[in-house]
Amino acid sequence: MSEPAVVLVTGASRGLGRGIATACARAGFSVAIHYSGNEAAAAETLALCQKVVADPAQKFCTVQGNLAISADRERFFADTIAKLGRLDALVNNAGMAPRIRADITETGEESYDEVLNVNLKGPFFLSQLAARHWLKHPNGSALKGGYKLIFITSISADTASVNRAEYCLSKAGLAMATQLWATRLANDGVQVFEIRPGIMETDMTSGVKDKYDKLIADGLVPQQRWGKPEDVGLAVQSLLLGHFPFSTGEVISVDGGFHLRRL
Repeated sequence: MSEPAVVLVTGASRGLGRGIATACARAGFSVAIHYSGNEAAAAETLALCQKVVADPAQKFCTVQGNLAISADRERFFADTIAKLGRLDALVNNAGMAPRIRADITETGEESYDEVLNVNLKGPFFLSQLAARHWLKHPNGSALKGGYKLIFITSISADTASVNRAEYCLSKAGLAMATQLWATRLANDGVQVFEIRPGIMETDMTSGVKDKYDKLIADGLVPQQRWGKPEDVGLAVQSLLLGHFPFSTGEVISVDGGFHLRRL
C-alpha cells in the first residue's frame, strides 16, 4: 500500500483551517496541523481529524510557530517532515484581521506591519521553503498530478474595505504570489492555486454577524447564505485529489456568487 500524502495546513486550529484539515483527513491524507498559540484548539482539530480517517496509515500531528518569524517557519516546516516523513502539499491558510478596524486615513504602521507579516510575508517565505524542498525531490509526490501549493485568500483581494486596508493589501499580495509561484513551478511538477473565500462564518467574522446577516438577506451574496469552513475544505480536497490536472495559477471562488457583476 502506498503511503498517504502529507498536507501541511497553516492556521488549522480553528475556522477555515480546521475545515480544511478535517476535509483532508476525510480524503485519506495525513495532516500537519499548524497553530500559532492555541495548543488546545489545535488538539481539538487533531481529534476531529482522527475521527474521520479513511486509511489506517494516516498520521496527524500539530506543529507550532509564529508564521511571521523566519526561525519559527523553518522550525515547524522541518517538524512537519520529521514527524510525518514527507510533504506533498502546503495550504497557506493562516491569517489575521487588523486588531482594530480603522479608516484608511488612520491606518497605523504597527497594524500594517503585523498584518502584512502574518498574511503575506509569512506565507510567501513558507512557500519558498516548500518549493525548495520539492525541487530537491522531483517526481516525489504521492498526490495525483504532483505537489500542490494552495493559497487561501479572500474576496478582499479585489474588494476594497477602507476600514481594513492592510488586510485587503495582504490578500491582494497573496493573489499575486499565486501567479508568481505558479509561473515558476509549472514545469517542475507543482500545481499552484488560489482559493478565494467570500463571507465566511468563522470566529473572525463573529463580531460583524448582524451586519452581514442583513446584507446577505438583501442579496449581497447571490446564494443568500454564509460560507462555511467545510465549503473551503471541499475545494481544497478536490484540488489535492487531482481533479484539475491541466490547471495551475487558477483562482477558485468559494463565495456563493459574490464575485458576479450584477445590475
